[in-house]
Amino acid sequence: MSAPLLALEQVSKSYGALQVTQNISLYVNAGETLGILGPNGAGKTTLFNLISGDVAVDQGRVLFQGVNITALAPHQRCRLGIGRSYQVPQPFGGMSVFENLVTAACFGAQETEKQAWNTAVEVLGQTGLEKFANQAAGSLTLLNRKRLELARALATRPSVLLLDEIAGGLTEHEAQELVAELQRIKASGVSMIWIEHVVHALLSVADRLLVINFGQQLAHGLPQQVMNDPEVQRVYMGLEV
Repeated sequence: MSAPLLALEQVSKSYGALQVTQNISLYVNAGETLGILGPNGAGKTTLFNLISGDVAVDQGRVLFQGVNITALAPHQRCRLGIGRSYQVPQPFGGMSVFENLVTAACFGAQETEKQAWNTAVEVLGQTGLEKFANQAAGSLTLLNRKRLELARALATRPSVLLLDEIAGGLTEHEAQELVAELQRIKASGVSMIWIEHVVHALLSVADRLLVINFGQQLAHGLPQQVMNDPEVQRVYMGLEV
């Protein structure tokens, strides 16, 4: 059996006396989507920071295609194929949407200027941002800033995409548009790990779910199995079963 595309092995992170993650293990295979659920403060975004290299692990390993990348810097992980979005969009606000994508392709995927322009045009079409190509990124609506956050990650040519609450703050119609977009990305073969509180959106894309609470794994498995777990319903949805 081939190794997972990306895996965390018994990863822990503390800030002083505060244990943010405790012996968390997860994996995602090629072409698969792993959904992550958990209450606010459960340690979900810290997991992404550990995967992307924004934060160093205290214990455990991060593996990509079976290779230990725990010591690699964020830009090195990005160039290997780990792309990410942030919960609060972080575009270069004074640059145009197109320039944001060219920058991501040049520095994230190490493409030439000509290749990066072609990538930017392709990703604009993929994410429905063509008509905003020359607009300053800082002037976009929330939906389009989130689209740009996704587009910038795609422009780095990832094999695995980390999505941090990308549906948060969207209307029902906007969330449906986003889900359709993510399903197309998934069909193209890109793996995803998606942290989300908009559960129905997550369930329409995820192959497996991981639920964490207080930095520890609470449940893991097929989506329906996990959502029916009494402890998940109690902790995450506040239901006494």
